[in-house]
Formats: sequence, structure tokens, C-alpha cells
Amino acid sequence: MNAALSIRVRGVVQGVGFRPFVFRLAETNGLTGWVLNGPEGVNIHVEGAERALDSFVAELKAQPPPAADITAIDISRSEAAGLSGFTIRESRRNGHPSVRVSPDLPICEMCLAELFDPADPRYLYPYINCTNCGPRYTIVERLPYDRGNTTMKRWPLDALCAAQYQDPVDRRFHAQPVACSNCGPHYRLESGDEMLAGDLPAIKRAATLLRAGQIVAIKGIGGYHLACDARNAGAVRTLRERKYRKEKPFAVMVRTVATARELAELSKETEALLASIARPIVLVAANTQLDEVAPENQELGLMLPYAPLHHLLFAAGAPEALVMTSANRSSEPIAFEDDDARQRLSGIADAFLIGERPIARRVDDSVACVGAFGPVVLRRSRGYAPGAVTTLPSRRPILALGADLKSTITLVVNGQAFISQHIGDLEHYESRKSFRETIQDLVSMYEVDWNDLAIVHDAHPQYVSTAYALELPGSYRSAVQHHRAHIASVLAEKRAWEKRVIGISFDGTGYGDDGTIWGGEFFAGSVADGFERVLHLKGAVLPGGDAAAQYPVQCAAGFLAEIDARPDLTAAPFHFPPRYRKSLDLVSKGLRIFKTTSVGRLFDTAAALLGFTRRISFEGQAAMWLEHLAQRVAPCEPYPFPIVGQELDFKPLLESVIHDRMRGRETGEIARAFHAGIAQGLCGAATVRCAENGIDTVVLSGGVFQNGLLLREIKSRLAMQIWTNGAVPPNDGGISLGQAAIASLSEPHA
Repeated sequence: MNAALSIRVRGVVQGVGFRPFVFRLAETNGLTGWVLNGPEGVNIHVEGAERALDSFVAELKAQPPPAADITAIDISRSEAAGLSGFTIRESRRNGHPSVRVSPDLPICEMCLAELFDPADPRYLYPYINCTNCGPRYTIVERLPYDRGNTTMKRWPLDALCAAQYQDPVDRRFHAQPVACSNCGPHYRLESGDEMLAGDLPAIKRAATLLRAGQIVAIKGIGGYHLACDARNAGAVRTLRERKYRKEKPFAVMVRTVATARELAELSKETEALLASIARPIVLVAANTQLDEVAPENQELGLMLPYAPLHHLLFAAGAPEALVMTSANRSSEPIAFEDDDARQRLSGIADAFLIGERPIARRVDDSVACVGAFGPVVLRRSRGYAPGAVTTLPSRRPILALGADLKSTITLVVNGQAFISQHIGDLEHYESRKSFRETIQDLVSMYEVDWNDLAIVHDAHPQYVSTAYALELPGSYRSAVQHHRAHIASVLAEKRAWEKRVIGISFDGTGYGDDGTIWGGEFFAGSVADGFERVLHLKGAVLPGGDAAAQYPVQCAAGFLAEIDARPDLTAAPFHFPPRYRKSLDLVSKGLRIFKTTSVGRLFDTAAALLGFTRRISFEGQAAMWLEHLAQRVAPCEPYPFPIVGQELDFKPLLESVIHDRMRGRETGEIARAFHAGIAQGLCGAATVRCAENGIDTVVLSGGVFQNGLLLREIKSRLAMQIWTNGAVPPNDGGISLGQAAIASLSEPHA
């Protein structure tokens, strides 16, 4: 008498060759039954001898497909039905889907070999893929993940592709995007009135234009890139001028890891991250000066080719280091629809390399680095989104709307927290439009009833995301304070709901409980019981409020107003521009000033004192400049940054900076001593607060902790356990997860 098992597998198990894998595993073990895609993952029914069933389950757990990510396997005894053979059944739809949609996957080694094999039917075909690789999230329109629910539905399979799609022993068995040059989409090149059809001619022409210093808009997996030769300073300068991107670094796609080594210093860890399945842009220390690519910056953002098209471009003779930046004008979302790209990129791109396959949703490249505490995602998008990074203790669906900068959305379904791709800054109309589309997209994809949703948003009453939250239907609505959400995002990654920690949240701005601008906060508590503010940076004022974030000297006017004896900063060696005096006037008259405890603005003040007196051209620029200045010198004795009552007092810190600048100390040494002072003050305060509260763990989150030098200084000084973000960004890109985590433990339950 045969036994039977009912198995449900959850995680990233659709669109990654899981059903074919199960089919082959059952055949190998002589089992009968079926497998299908269900709303929560993959459902399996197997019948056979007990020993064969045990072997099946062991191999299921031990050897899943490379792109699969199993989070749970539920196994129960079932009634044997006497089935003859094993089949892959049609997907079943009953209940709301909560299966994890696979992120987009880079081309696998087998497809790459076929791509350049003249004997292969997909030789030089730019849309080659199999169950181990290719687009997923950017082509799926709804669940379950079947071809009819993707943007490939308009291309019927020819005999070759259909045979492979239906062959259980073929790696293209049920590969939903499968296609070939005979039945699938193609590329063409457009330049003015010229249109060049055919994959190979179009790609060769694009490569020729890139070698000639032209700018080409290239349709990729999640949107268009603007590409040019990274080593051609004139081409990069032209791209900056046309794109209105004054100084912010560009990402560079390199043909191989060997090319990356020519441009940057790579450790084993950074090489592994560079070649990881997400294929992110990785920030690495540059060893070649590419001034136009990354002005005044000691780092380069490098990535490897991840789409077949990229490999074909390099093979066709494109430069081996290409600027590959999101196709948009400065601060707008990436263009992903053909007509919109033609319109928005007119005047920027000299030519367009356009693929016929539609993109279901825009998805930028992800950005990551290897920091003091391991790999960390700084922008979570292609290759990661919309993965669920954790399971929250809630059965009610939750929609967390994040913050207005570096916006992301988190949707919680059956406890699984699905995090959207990076959206951008909501001050821009196109980003706000993308924000609304992403919300509708996620809620629709997972078929959540709006009336069941708990809506959670930032506490800032004037945030765009807050206003939109108030417009949405939902069963419950709550606000979460910005810096508590930062701390909760780390604990959500760790699934440590009850763990009491000292949470330190340093960033540029966030709405505080008292209506002032916070950004240098210490909390004690847990996600379950809440976080009590136990220490903060000494308060200063910001003349002009948020506008001061654009002008470091404006920040300096507010912070230095707290210092009794300060020199004339408009004279040597400071040379502050007239804006500084105007800002001082606002402070002295008490006009348009706002109280702040922001460590981010403290970094801006130090940067101004050391020479960064112009307007910033991208967020965090002054602090990055200060960090790179400090990295050029050896460790220094820290400046004083003492605790006074319930505050960390920045006055001795800034007085030391001013004193040393006036006596002519090298600016790199001053910057290094400033970083060391911040680290020592933080560690001393954390140690005291941990002892007072009987806590052994410190959590660090917030945009300031993207500063690698600061993290290394902290790690060398703080003896206790330190937790930081890894899977979600420490910047505001992680806020939505923290909001969802707090809401999952505080919401009223039906």
C-alpha cells in the first residue's frame, strides 16, 4: 500500500524552475502525483513507498533550483489516490496570493554559453532565458506567474520553444519568458529619422555609436539606461550637461570582473557582491581617476552585465566600461515605456536601442556595498524587489507607505513583508505618480481588499505620503515616528520583536514627537513595547528649515550660533559666502528658524568649516565629501563630543574644528578627528545607556550610517553587540519596513 504526502512550499518558488525540479525529483524516486502553482507557493501531492517519499523530501530541501529561496515547507500525511504518473497541473487560484514573486535574474552561465554558440538556435538572441534566469518581476502582470499573466503573452511559442517548454527534462520546461529569434520579440535602433531593424545590426550600430562618444538610450530589464563610454571624459561631460546632473556620481557597467579590477580595489567580499545573483551596483574604492564619472569621489559604483543584451553590446565592440545611468532627467523616475522614453529623453540621447518586450513596471538598478558589518543594500530594487525580507507577526494585511525621500512601499500579506522597488523622492510629480502606481500595483498583484488593509505612514503631517495615506480606504490607520521606524527596520530584519535594544538613529531630517526636526536620537525599548527617547543631540536651529539641507553654510549658521566665541567665517581660511551672514541675520532675529537635533546637518556644518561652502547638487553630497576627505589620512585623536545631561553636546566638537582650521591643521586630519569624535561620543553614550537599562545590544540605522568610515570607527570602539541594516537600506528606503513592523505589533486586531 503506497503512502502519500501533501506538501506546500513557500518562498521564491514560482518562475524559478521549481515545478520542473519537483517533476524530475518525483520521476527519479519513482513517485506519482502532481505539482502546481498555488496562491501561497507551490503545492505538491506525492504517492509511493515510504523510503522513496523520505528521499524525495530530503532532496527537495537540500537541492532546490539555484534561483529558488525556500522559506517554509509544510508536510502532512494524505490519502493515496492511486495516481499513475506524475504531472504538472494548471495553476490554482483560490484565496489571495501570497507567493513571493521572484526578482529579475541575471543571465545564467548555460544561457550565456548558448548565446555565443553559432550552432545554438538562440545564437546572439538578446531575449534568451531559461528557468534559471531572465526577467520575472518586471514582466509579471498578475499572479500566478504563468506566461498568460506576463508581458510575453503576445508572442506565441513556435515549435522549438513549445517543445522545450513542455519537456520535463529540458531546463526551459515551463520557463514563462521563453522565446527565440523566430517567435519572440526583437530590438531595433532609432536615431532621428533612421530606424535600423534586426537584433544584430541594431546592437552593432549602438556599439559603434558608443565607441564614437555618443549617448545611447538602451532599453533593459526594468527601464531605459543612458549609456556612454566611461573613459571618454567629453562624452560623460555631455551626458551631465544634457541630463542636468551636475556632480552626482554615475554608475559604470564593466564587461568583466577583470575590467572592474582595472578601475577599483576589489576584496573577495566586494567581488562576491558584484557577481551575486542580484547583480547590484557595488560601491568600491577607485584606483583609477574618472573625474567626470565621480567628481571629488574616491568611490566608483560598478556593476556587471546582467542581461543578454549587455553581453551582446560588449561582444559587438562597445567600450569595456560604460556609464549606465537611469534614463531620466535629474531626480525623475526612470523611463520604461517606449513613447515616454522618446519624449523625455529627446535632447539627451543621440540614439535609442529599443526592445519590443514591454516592461510591466519600472525597476532601477540596486546599489549595495560591503561595510564594516558586512554587505548592505543602499538602494533596494532590481534583483531584490519585491522580495519579502522577513515575516511579521500579523495576519492582517498592512500597507506601509514609507517616507518622502528614497520612497519604498511595504505590503504585508499573511505576515510576509513584500518590499517594493526604489521609487524616488516624492517632491517630484513623476515620482509621486510612480508612488501611487506602485501602491496600486502591489495591492492588485496580491489581491488584497482595501477594506481589510491597515494603513501606516510617517508622522510628518506635511509629507506627500502622509496626505496620500489619509485618502486611501482601509480598516485602520496609524502614524509611526520616523526614527523609531529606522530602528524597527533593523529589528524586523532580525525578527527580534521582544528584544530590548539601545537604538541610535542618525539622519538628516525627520518629524519628532515635539514637532521639531529630529535626526540625532537614542531610544531604549523594543518593537513590541515601544521605544523611549533617552538621549539626543543638543538642539540647534536651522535658518530656512528644510532649505538649509541644500546649503551647508546655512546649516553652519544655525549650529555655530550656539558657540560663544567664533571667528569671522567670511574671512580666511573659511571664506563663507554672503548666504552665511543672511542666515545669521535670520537666526539673530528669530525669523524662519526651526529647532533641530540632526546629526546629518552637523556633518554639513563640519563640511562647510572645511571648505564645502557651495550648494549641494545631490542629497548627502557634503557629508560624502567630508568622509572622503577623512579617508585620505591615518586615524587621529578624536575631538570631544561629551554627554551633558540628556544631550550630546556638539559645541566642543565644532570649537575644535574651528580652532584647528585657524591654526592651519591639514583638513583631512580635521575631518578624521571629527569622525572619530562622533564615534567616540556615540559609543560612550551607548555604553552608558545600555548599562542603565540592562541592555546588551545597540542598533544603528539612518542615513548617516551609510558612512563607512564612521561605522568602522564605531566598530573599533564599541564592545557590545551591534546590529545594522543589511537587506534594506539604512536610509529612508528602509522606513516602510520599520513602519510595517511597528504596526504589526500595535494594530487593533479584528
